[in-house]
Amino acid sequence: MRPILFKLSGFAMASLISISSLGAEKTPIKITKPIFIKQGVWRGVFKVSEFEVPFNFEVKGKDANSAVFTLLNGTRRDDFHVKQVGADSLFIKMNTYDAALVAKIESDGTLSGEYRSLVPGFRGNSLPFTAEQGKSYRFVEPGKDIAPAANLTGKWELKGFSKEAVPNKVAILKQTGNKLTGVILQVTGDSRELEGTVQGNEFVLSGFTGPSPKIYHGKINEDGTLSGEISQGIYDNLKFTGVKDAAAELPDPYKLTFLKEGYKKLDFTFPDLTGKPVSLTDDKYKGKVVIVELVGTWCPNCTDQTIFLSPWFNKNKQRGVEAIAIGFEQKDDLEYGKYTLGKLRDKYDIKYDILFGGLADKRLVADKLPALNKFVAYPTTIIIDRKGEVREIYTGYTGQVTGKYYEEYEKKFNKLLDELIAEPIPVSGGTVSSGK
Repeated sequence: MRPILFKLSGFAMASLISISSLGAEKTPIKITKPIFIKQGVWRGVFKVSEFEVPFNFEVKGKDANSAVFTLLNGTRRDDFHVKQVGADSLFIKMNTYDAALVAKIESDGTLSGEYRSLVPGFRGNSLPFTAEQGKSYRFVEPGKDIAPAANLTGKWELKGFSKEAVPNKVAILKQTGNKLTGVILQVTGDSRELEGTVQGNEFVLSGFTGPSPKIYHGKINEDGTLSGEISQGIYDNLKFTGVKDAAAELPDPYKLTFLKEGYKKLDFTFPDLTGKPVSLTDDKYKGKVVIVELVGTWCPNCTDQTIFLSPWFNKNKQRGVEAIAIGFEQKDDLEYGKYTLGKLRDKYDIKYDILFGGLADKRLVADKLPALNKFVAYPTTIIIDRKGEVREIYTGYTGQVTGKYYEEYEKKFNKLLDELIAEPIPVSGGTVSSGK
């Protein structure tokens, strides 16, 4: 028996179901008073496509008023609030992502439920899961490991194959014994921290931080190359091959998106969260350095970029700099955008303007910002100088888990902003010193 992946025979994905029906296959129990999820470390298992995808979490607190639900991925920790919605049912909103874990506490103390979208009118498939308390392992029970056939520590170039052109990915892996951790880089950003194992000539990594869970699994071939598959959601599978290459790199993120010939400035008008139209030509932005972020609340790399930018802006906003986040959401509805982007603002203490750009569709973004040669990925960071001219465009975002990539980005970001802030403020008939 293979120790890593177990296919689910005859599995059919269920549509959205009511909280009360979760776990109905088990013997119902009479509830005389509310029961709450047990504290401690848990092991959950999603049913994704034909595979089981394990994840780990921890619960602290004896009731919904004090409980914290924490997803565990390597060294990464993501906290969520637990809401009790019945004597034996839980609702765990994935913070700013419009999705939730909905679960029933069974008579034996286990959980059964599903990960479901909360986007109004969205009829996507849900992901069923079950979970047991007291199990801290992810893929293989302690004592049942199989000696690994190789050590995958290092950098790998991954090439994918699908109906559309898929940019190469770069994997940075670390293996200690059977334990495998790492991060996958692509032009949109990073996968966040992944955790898994190597068993014999098979490897697997999974990650669940709030957005849809992912699993990367495959084989170590006799020639040392990798072959495998990435799965996220229902039927969203991509095959890949991997070659170890210390020099593997992605396309330069500073050169993927740029202004078309003849353009120096960006022009747009979008409503803010009160419905007021906002443009770069507004007095508020004249003579200022402006950071424009193209984001979506459904996008984990956008969240990580916001976690970077919001405190940076709060620290530097008195230096003659402004920022604007333009959110492209899962519904082309301003009221919905007010809700989702408002949650993002409140969660991360955003003090700069947030605008609603419309539906999250790359072609529509390119149409609404015609000065751009193309739109590649959420997030995209556009930095504009005091004269209103675009000085830099950065595609994607690499978080702290990427090590030197994050450090290089942070260093270059701060260097450029310091230089632009120090430039003179343009005035009619000349310039005046910024005084910074």
